[in-house]
Amino acid sequence: FLCHLQFVLVLAIAVNVWECGDAKFGERGDMSLRRRRCYDGSLPKRLKKRERKVLLDGSGSGGSSSSSGEVCHRLYPRVSCCPTRRAIFSTNNTECGRLLEEIKCARCSPNAQVLFHSSDTDKMPHREPDLPRLCQDFCREFYYTCRGHIPELFQADVDEFCQYYGRRDASPCFPDFQRRHPHGPDSNYLGDEKIDEISRKHKHNCYCAQEVLSGLRQPVAVVHCGDGSQRLFILEREGIVRILNHDLELIKEPFLDIHKLVQSGLKVGDERGLLSLAFHPNYKKNGKLYVSYTTNQERWAIGPHDHILRVVEYTVSRKTPNQVDTRTVRVLMEVAELHRKHLGGQLLFSPDGLLHIILGDGMITLDDMEEMDGLSDFTGSVLRVDVDTDCCTSPYFIPRNNPYFNSTNQPPEIFAHGLHDPGRCAVDRLQTDNGSFPILCTDASGKNTSAGRILEISMGKDYENEPSVYDLQSSGGALPVGGFIYRGCQSRRLYGSYVFGDKNGNLRILQKSTFSTSANGEEWQEKPLCLGPAGSCGSMLVGYILGFGEDELGEVYILASSKSMAQSHSGKLYKLVDPKRPRAPKECQRQVEPPELLMSACSRHCKNGHCTPTGKCCCSPGWEGPLCRVAKCEPVCRNGGVCMEPNKCLCKSGYSGAQCEKSERGMPNDQEKDGILDHIIDMTSYLLDLTSYIV
Repeated sequence: FLCHLQFVLVLAIAVNVWECGDAKFGERGDMSLRRRRCYDGSLPKRLKKRERKVLLDGSGSGGSSSSSGEVCHRLYPRVSCCPTRRAIFSTNNTECGRLLEEIKCARCSPNAQVLFHSSDTDKMPHREPDLPRLCQDFCREFYYTCRGHIPELFQADVDEFCQYYGRRDASPCFPDFQRRHPHGPDSNYLGDEKIDEISRKHKHNCYCAQEVLSGLRQPVAVVHCGDGSQRLFILEREGIVRILNHDLELIKEPFLDIHKLVQSGLKVGDERGLLSLAFHPNYKKNGKLYVSYTTNQERWAIGPHDHILRVVEYTVSRKTPNQVDTRTVRVLMEVAELHRKHLGGQLLFSPDGLLHIILGDGMITLDDMEEMDGLSDFTGSVLRVDVDTDCCTSPYFIPRNNPYFNSTNQPPEIFAHGLHDPGRCAVDRLQTDNGSFPILCTDASGKNTSAGRILEISMGKDYENEPSVYDLQSSGGALPVGGFIYRGCQSRRLYGSYVFGDKNGNLRILQKSTFSTSANGEEWQEKPLCLGPAGSCGSMLVGYILGFGEDELGEVYILASSKSMAQSHSGKLYKLVDPKRPRAPKECQRQVEPPELLMSACSRHCKNGHCTPTGKCCCSPGWEGPLCRVAKCEPVCRNGGVCMEPNKCLCKSGYSGAQCEKSERGMPNDQEKDGILDHIIDMTSYLLDLTSYIV
């Protein structure tokens, strides 16, 4: 009996302590995992088969109940407060709807009571009961995704909204679970339930090539514009640039189509075509982009060359951020070339805002250069120019610290030279100890060799004689294809490695050795980059490597094709993913900013000219004034005439001629008409003077 009595007393004390703990919970704002409560205060429980069926059949309303039930069942597969049929806001937007489906599951959470009822509920009786207490990252994502689709909810800015609905202390917040994104555009994950098994099977240096897009026609590069939209721009050799938006959907209309200007090759080894695209570092404000391609237009038809390599500037359209206004073209540079190999042509902005133009040697000999009368002084060089100029007559100026700025023997644009067949160059995002940003390029060791090398480009160097960072042995006659130094957030073990490959489809990485004491600078160690099989990775890279790309988060992409002919549509885009990466690294969670229209002051007001990257309005012929609003007539209009359009005068009554120089006598029945015309001209002249004064 005493044993039973002791047990009852201990049980009573435990219950009292439990209740006191619950009473103190509101004061602390914290709750242990043992004290979880459903929305109505009941204990969460393991769902029975019948309840799971109800959950999967419908947990919400509005036609999306089944998907909501599947999401909740996946988020809380063990202990849950479901089923629930509570509905919140609705929207037709896919991305916002996905977040709303997740928020519906907050009532299924074992922590539902504290998510909806907290210590500050009494202080805020007007708090929206349909929204749980949101974690800060999720709150900001929810705000930016849904603010344009649920206007009645978002009446404040993001900081005020998340201060009101977000977590204020150490208590749980939604999502209070390990979010498992579905396989799709917002996921950097493989979407495979066997991810733990994949991690165990893969060796230390094995990765996965996840197929993102197929059906591309000879893709050559993938770039981003750095405006926060996380769009990818895919270059196809024939002269077309396409956009892959954040949802991994290919926009139907091309971003840029200059295939009528581009001269591309059809045979294996012919490198002609669209070569490169680089966005201005301040692209979000000035809308400037730079393109290089090969062409052979009429004015270049006479001569021994095969084609010219042209570098031009474009501006994005004022009407849509997903198209280029091809009327804004400005030619920066033209280089005559004899042969169809060793072209180079890549454009690259360094962190200091200077544009680098990397050119191959074009397989040109000294005799060729003499025959071409010095038109190929740029071949085999890295050029560096500054496009941020206010000069309307020159598209760039030359930095004064270029090594040949004051030279009489070398073009002042040259930054370094001695290259042969540069693949792709990439600048490291991470600054070195001495304040520089290394630029790594793959190159051929000579004019007629299959051996490759990796160069670190430095000012004034001659790479005919300079040692390379790393020398690559011949790989079946396949030259290296340059990639990127990985600075993404998904793979810690790949961080800082230089990812590249060769045209036969082999991927490699270079990693800096921490134990290297080499005096010749060869501190990099080469390792093969192992790709997992299709069974575990979901897809597998097959075919020739055509190029590499990088997105705004620093993740690396691979362009490949199963065929080498330009006519085929066998090009594919892969993303290099790490099966051992953390499931939800916080540093990868960045809000996507929708692309905005070009709204700079110059783009709005400069109607009869073009804007420089710095925002100066340069007038087209026949226009003048700070914003090119005043037409110019040469000679000037006489006898009170007004210049309405370039070299076109509007004459007063009784005068005619190109400059209103001829005097005529008006007919009596035309006096009233002439008076109206004089009045119109006087008003026009007054408005033009007023406009000039305002400007």
